[in-house]
Amino acid sequence: KTQNNIMVKTRHFQQFKASLPEASGKTFVITGTTSGTGFIAALTVAEKGGEVVMLNRKSSRATESMAKLQVAVPSGKFVSIECDLQEFASVRRAAEEIKSKYKKIYCLANNAGIMATPDKATVDGYDTQMQTNHLSHFLLTKELFPLLEAEAKENGDARIVNHSSASRHTIPQALEEKYFGKNGGNLGGDEMMKLMAAGPCLIRYGQSKLANAVFTYGLDGKLQTRKSHVRALSCHPGGSNTSLGDNLSFGFFLDLMVKAAIPFIMQTAEDGSMGLLLGMMHPDAESGVLYGPKDSSLKGKAVPNPPKPYENDTEAIAMLWRTSEEATGVKFDL
Repeated sequence: KTQNNIMVKTRHFQQFKASLPEASGKTFVITGTTSGTGFIAALTVAEKGGEVVMLNRKSSRATESMAKLQVAVPSGKFVSIECDLQEFASVRRAAEEIKSKYKKIYCLANNAGIMATPDKATVDGYDTQMQTNHLSHFLLTKELFPLLEAEAKENGDARIVNHSSASRHTIPQALEEKYFGKNGGNLGGDEMMKLMAAGPCLIRYGQSKLANAVFTYGLDGKLQTRKSHVRALSCHPGGSNTSLGDNLSFGFFLDLMVKAAIPFIMQTAEDGSMGLLLGMMHPDAESGVLYGPKDSSLKGKAVPNPPKPYENDTEAIAMLWRTSEEATGVKFDL
């Protein structure tokens, strides 16, 4: 049973979970664990013996999800750290707290995301979706990279996993620089659909999810050049029936049609988390690969999704790196 009490059957997750190795002695930092794929990832890591550091905004949902995890895995190692991805200062504080508690981490899972939110600016002036879904994760990755490198040097492996979406293929199918600037609140308005195509609200989401993929391919290239043992991977959850799409609305009748179709076209959060967990834990996960249902479809097992030309374009990578550094005020040299 998932969002809005609509029944969707988990099909692949239990078999997949059995294929994941033990994680004792490893620390996993995961953003957005209050529900959906992030909650499943935290639960699975704990069941496999890993330590889970959960980064969420301070809220009753964060408190309640922590309690659920502790009940589900009484022996689990859970650490909660406050982190608001819509405020760079909060991200920096969270990173400093992690660095004060840990000398190394095995995996950073940049999982948290928001979708279809109004055309508004964060306190830092950026689009809420772009800052939450990409810019703050760029900053977090930069700040925690030394801990990942320490793990990789000691044990030969560490992971960065960026959670993208099939929406990375939303028209215009190319990153546009305006979405990375201090233009929050001035990026087209709140329309979901326009002339039967994605409206500005969903275009902003698609740009942030394409940024996740482009960041991953750029990061992988830099890590390969560095001959680092840190892997950079991405994933997409298919059409997972989670709370991510709670803000979506296409009109009364179309909403009813979508709701009726959910059991047939979507998959559960458990099945949707397979690409994320594969990247985080599976020994065969390859750096520079995006895992999820085949061809960015809505459901299915997690398999490699080859990049489209606009996902690993060198000019797009350079633009993303430059504008992300400018936005976050850091220099992320590798």
